Formats: sequence, C-alpha cells, structure tokens
Amino acid sequence: MSSTAATVRPSRVASPAPALPPVVGADLRVPLVTGGDVAYANLDHAASAPCLQAVRDAVDEVLPWYASVHRGAGLLSQASTRIYENARETVRRFVDAPSDHDVVFTRNTTDALNLVAAVLPAETVVVTFDADHHAALLPWGGHRVRRIRAPRSADEAVAVADAELAALVADGARVAVVLTAASNVTGELWPVAELAEVSRRHGALSVLDAAQWAPHRPVSVSDLGVDFLAFSGHKVYAPFGCGALAGPAHLLRSARPYLRGGGASTLVESVGADLRVTWADGVERQEAGTPNVVGAHALAVACDTLSAHWRGVVEHEDRLARALREGIATVPGTRPLRLFDGNGPSVGVVSFGVDGTDPALVAAVLSAEYGIGVRDGAFCAHVATERLLARAGAGGRRAVRVSVGLGSTEEHVERLLAALRAVASSGPAWSYAQRDGRWVPVPDPRPVPAGLPWGGAA
Repeated sequence: MSSTAATVRPSRVASPAPALPPVVGADLRVPLVTGGDVAYANLDHAASAPCLQAVRDAVDEVLPWYASVHRGAGLLSQASTRIYENARETVRRFVDAPSDHDVVFTRNTTDALNLVAAVLPAETVVVTFDADHHAALLPWGGHRVRRIRAPRSADEAVAVADAELAALVADGARVAVVLTAASNVTGELWPVAELAEVSRRHGALSVLDAAQWAPHRPVSVSDLGVDFLAFSGHKVYAPFGCGALAGPAHLLRSARPYLRGGGASTLVESVGADLRVTWADGVERQEAGTPNVVGAHALAVACDTLSAHWRGVVEHEDRLARALREGIATVPGTRPLRLFDGNGPSVGVVSFGVDGTDPALVAAVLSAEYGIGVRDGAFCAHVATERLLARAGAGGRRAVRVSVGLGSTEEHVERLLAALRAVASSGPAWSYAQRDGRWVPVPDPRPVPAGLPWGGAA
C-alpha cells in the first residue's frame, strides 16, 4: 500500500432504535363519520394502556392451569400457587422493594391506597398536596388530613412540606405524607426522593402514588426512599384487574386486615355467641378472598417486559412527548396546563384548555372525524384541573388530555396536531348534539363492529 494512501476511518452509523414490545390492537382500524376508516390513534394511555402482546400470550398460556391458590392438593392449584407467588417476587424486583417490605396484590392504585389508609394508625395525620389524583386525596377519611396547596415549583414543594411537617411534629403528631410520582393532569414529575427524605427527617411515613410513573420510567422503592408504593396493572399494559402495594411488612402484618374473610384468617372458633379469629401473620393477612391469579401473572409479565425494554420505552415516549408539547403550543386557542413553572421533567401526558370550545366537543370531533382517542374532563383531579385552567387563562373546569405510550406513533401525533389546527380554524366538519351529557355526532353513520356486545344500532 502506498504511504500516501488516505487513512480510512469508520463511518459514524447511528445505532438502530431499540425494539419496542408490541401491544394488542396496534393495527386496529376504526370508521369515521365522514366515510372510510383509519388506523386508530390511541392517545389516551394515561387512563388505561393497551395490553402487551406478551401479556396476552402469557395469559393464554396459563389459563389451562388456572385454579384457586393456596392449600389446594390438586396439581392445578399447586401450579397456580407457584404462578401467583412468583408474580409477587417479579413485582418486588420491578419496584426494587427491600426484603423487609411485603408486596400485596390489590385491584388497582386506588385500592392499594385505601389499604394504606386502613393500615395507618388512627391518630396519624395524613399530609397531601391538593393537586393529587382523587385516589391519593380521598381515602383518608378516618384520619386527620392536612392538605397543602399545590406549589409552583419542585423546590417550593420540598420547602413547604418541610415547614408543614416540622410544625406537625412539634405538636407531637404522628404523620404520613402522600406523594405523587407523576401528575396525571400534566405529566410532570414530582421531586419524590427529596420529599421522601424530608419525610424521613421528620419521622414521617411516605406513601407514593406511582400509577403514572410506573409505565414510563424505572421506579425503585429503595432509591426513592419511600415507605409505601402503589401502582396499577391497567396502566402498565396489563389490563386484567390487578395492582400492587409494596410496604413495610411490620405495618401490613400488624394492622387489622383491610378485607376480612377466608385467607386472611388462619383459625375461626366459636366462643359462645361470638367468633374468635386468629388472623394470618404473613402477607396473606391483607389478601382476603380468592386472589386474582391471572391478573397477578399478567402484571408480572408486563413488569418483566417493560424492564427488558426501558431504554426503548423512554426514548420512544420522550420523542413523542417533545413533538406533542411543541406542537400543541403552536395551535391557536389551546392553553397548555403546567403545575410547575419552567420546563421540568415529565412523562408523555399533556392537558390543555380550549378557547371558546367545550373540551368534550373537541374530544368527540377528534374521535368521530379523525379516529383519535383522547380524554376530556377533570381526570379525577378536579382541584388541580380547575386551578390550572384558571392559571392558563382558559377558565372552566374541563380540559383535553393527550397521553402517549407504546401504542402511539409519530403519525398519531402529527394527525392530532393537524386535526387540532383544523378544528381551531374551521370548527367541526360534522354536526354534533349533546346526549346524556356527552357530545355525539348526529347522524352517526359509523357501523358498529361486528361481534362486539354493544347492543342496538349506532
């Protein structure tokens, strides 16, 4: 080779995007009132995420082995027990719960937080932020509650919580602080680790609603330093009616059972006119009744699947969320909602008010004319939504919420933005009327999908 030959340098080739786990219904097409059909744009992941293909396959595989768990002598009962307890350990790994924590299966996040309310001693003062979801605001009726007005920044949240806890502890109160990982209205991430550290410093327990974090980012009880953590299967692509709560075993096993019945008790004796009950001293103390074996298995498979794809999940959602936020900010008449000042970290949830138009009508138009699914309303966070609408200059009590996930694509976001611009400039292309409190297209020529138990004509 000549000494004057050019040096060959390897070309810089971008690494391929990580593969994403497929979801059921990704190829679903829906009819439009204007004629024809279109690929369904699922932009409502914050309410319920679609089912992962891996979860559906796992459920199909386990169904022939389904039976009631624990104490059954039959092979299917023994197999189902193993499936159920293996699911518990999978969920433990997913949330990185320490060995001194129990993982209790619940119906969903709301059920899990109501369980925490039942476990906390009656004299506990529960501190919440009023921007929270109703699941975090409402379960504490048996306790004294101190609600903190939503802060304007993460730093303010920490400072206000610090001052509030210091005052309560000085009065001799026993305190638990309810935290939200990610807002279900705006998608913004709260400073959970810092708030948990403030709680520990004042001797308070911390309770984390991770429903809107768990589908989008790895979550760790150990790293965040929280005491309790709750999340839902239907948010993490496992819509089979199961959620989970991780919490200190000594609290869960010493409190009276949240539900009382078979499984939670180990011995019931008749003593005259009364019954004497010996409650289980393990995790089953808080899992009375026949548990949701299939739902727990589905949840575990979803946890394992997401854990194996976090890089791709985060990159995919960050890309879509950035396009969504930037695009909505340019649509005339939209009023994006934000809890904190500035542009802090968030997951792919965006809510906005609409000047001069009922948000419910906007959602109906997006569905009927464009095949786009979004959510309208106050999102079970009425206090936060109304306040943020007023702050954004939109007024009213309802907004439109758009949320991305594994079932969302770039085309879905582009279609949404084009539709919002068209509605802002020209209004709906179809006629609509209110029926039973909802806007519906009139007439609605869309055929009812064959085989679905909807009943009656469209």
